Amino acid sequence: MRRTLAALAVVAAPPALAQEPMSAAEFDAYATGKTLYYATGGQPYGAEQYLPQRRVIWTFLDGDCVEGSWYEADGLICFSYDRDPGNPQCWSFFRAPTGLTARFENDPAATQLIEVEQSREPLICTGPEVGV
Repeated sequence: MRRTLAALAVVAAPPALAQEPMSAAEFDAYATGKTLYYATGGQPYGAEQYLPQRRVIWTFLDGDCVEGSWYEADGLICFSYDRDPGNPQCWSFFRAPTGLTARFENDPAATQLIEVEQSREPLICTGPEVGV
């Protein structure tokens, strides 16, 4: 799967500069019930499972997962994770022919993600905080 993610990330293009970011309603309709896999710079980056009521589970594909939620703030989609709730991560999401692209707005020059795969299957979390 990682080979597929990297190969697809190479051919996907960043969003056009004039394109409008997705609204919270558009993002919710697109993502809820799915697990989306992202790449950056042609390399796998992470995956996020989008649950009902704007809940999420994120992993950097290492088996360690963190739960959180997302909300709209000033036209951005912001994620607050349980491990660091005071440090929201805000993104602009754009529709592309092959899926989503996302720009990290906390530092727009830092990270641009490209959706390279999606699934209806939940994430597999085997990290240290899984279980009782």
